[in-house]
Amino acid sequence: MTLRLAGEAGQGVESGGAGFAQALSHGGLWLHTYTEYMSRIRGGLNFFQIRVSDHPLWSHTEGTNILVAFSPEAVRDYGPHIVPGGALLHDEGLKFDHDAVARRGTQLFPMPLTKIAQEVGGNKIMMNTAGLGALAGIIEYPFEFVADVIKKNFKRKGDAVVEGNLKVAAEGYRIAQERYAASFDWKVSPLDARPHRMLINGNQALSVGAIAAGCRFMSGYPMTPASSILEFMASHARKYDIVVKQTEDEIAAICMAIGAGNAGARAMTATSGGGFSLMVEALGLAGMAEVPVVIVEAQRPGPSTGMPTKTEQGDLLFALFASQGEFPRIVLAPGTQEECFHAAARAFNLAEKWQCPVIVMTDFYLTTSMRTLLPSEFPIEHVTIDRGELLTSEQLDRLAGPYLRYKDTPSGISPRALPGHPKAVHQACSDEHDEYGHFEDEDAANRLKMAGKRMRKFRNIVEDLRAPTIYGPERAEVTLMGWGSSYGAMREAVDLLNARGVRANMLHFVDLWPFPEAKAAPLIEAARQLVAVEGNQTGQFAHLVRAMTGRRADRLVLRWDGRPLSPEYILATLEEAKVHA
Repeated sequence: MTLRLAGEAGQGVESGGAGFAQALSHGGLWLHTYTEYMSRIRGGLNFFQIRVSDHPLWSHTEGTNILVAFSPEAVRDYGPHIVPGGALLHDEGLKFDHDAVARRGTQLFPMPLTKIAQEVGGNKIMMNTAGLGALAGIIEYPFEFVADVIKKNFKRKGDAVVEGNLKVAAEGYRIAQERYAASFDWKVSPLDARPHRMLINGNQALSVGAIAAGCRFMSGYPMTPASSILEFMASHARKYDIVVKQTEDEIAAICMAIGAGNAGARAMTATSGGGFSLMVEALGLAGMAEVPVVIVEAQRPGPSTGMPTKTEQGDLLFALFASQGEFPRIVLAPGTQEECFHAAARAFNLAEKWQCPVIVMTDFYLTTSMRTLLPSEFPIEHVTIDRGELLTSEQLDRLAGPYLRYKDTPSGISPRALPGHPKAVHQACSDEHDEYGHFEDEDAANRLKMAGKRMRKFRNIVEDLRAPTIYGPERAEVTLMGWGSSYGAMREAVDLLNARGVRANMLHFVDLWPFPEAKAAPLIEAARQLVAVEGNQTGQFAHLVRAMTGRRADRLVLRWDGRPLSPEYILATLEEAKVHA
């Protein structure tokens, strides 16, 4: 079942939706949430969507069983998404074309939400609380779960506010249940077994992974959809001894993170495509000076400022090749909240082991969507920290010759020392340099030696990267191939295809660069019909796969309207192309 709350910014759509999601989660149910909002503080049109089930969920769906509309625009834009037999719950005074909605087979459930808020709660601002109570009454979800969340969320505002909201929600529940529950077919009940689960979004999961991996420095300039990483790290900075800096711009953010990484702190910055564009020159500094740093690139549609609060996977090739010249960098793209945690933890180990920048790519959809997960999916106690070729003070004390920060080694990895030891004095130079770090006056032989050393790392990094994951039966007729946040939509599309008698599976990539060719090529070549699924206009990952393996995708399923891929969108596009005919 899918529930959607929609209205203007300032009407409590997101906070109300998140609260109702918590109430469902406390009943042991599995959730997947999806939100859209316009880039403004008041007005506009926003929604918060909750998909709920008694089994794990991987994606949102396009259809809505019940829409709670707080504005006429919400009815106009999202009313057509209501499935046949579904319902529109709205305030009695809301003005819209009732006949047009009813003709689509939608039930109309008018409620005196404003009246309840004013007469029972004493303030019409409680209208959305009345709406949430009514929603619970229609689906006959036990009121005590809603009450528990209200008590928790409003506790800081005092007992009077808590009591007022409880009364308003209870009255909304009573009236809606009496009027409409009998005619609404979809119901939600708490599960008998209710193990403790987390309701967590991608940015929160990524932040938890970074903290578990020992991140001690975070710098950033707020840019949607990466801003909540900065907020999360700042809110936990005191507890976990993290220095968090909000900088004046993205250039300062990455330069601060590089400085912290050079000093020995595990350091991170986070931004979106526009901010990453500003970071590009400093990215090259990290590459030349071989400084470990983690950069989160949370994508949104471009170019320029694009669509600040929508989603896309349009920055892939940019991230792979950003900055002048050639140097090693690692690119990871988690596809789920679990993978966000693991990718963040791995990123710091990879950055320090290979002494290079690591870019973790997410997008608006993954960063803001929440799912219920068992705590065991986040094994913090099992996160290991690998600091790579980092010399200890004792090793430096025993050093017989001079310290060579950029020593030419068979692996390309030079022993790293933290500043401060008398035997570890060195330069970190942005120009081409020798093994000491000294500028080498553009000597050709030295250039070949040092550039060769750095790229030797690039050729070896791939051994540390992982093959794509496979889901679905072997010897499938159709293989969906994707990266990043396409995971959930592809997985549910594979299940739907197999249920319809089409043998289908999927390949999903998290480790993108260096491209794990030896591990991925046999799986790609085994695909009978290879369908690349991406949230961009040109099939960027399909281009990368063809460049690295020679295999051209047989079909492309692309979306670039700012909305995320869904199982229905994938199936509809495949049917139009007659892929499995």
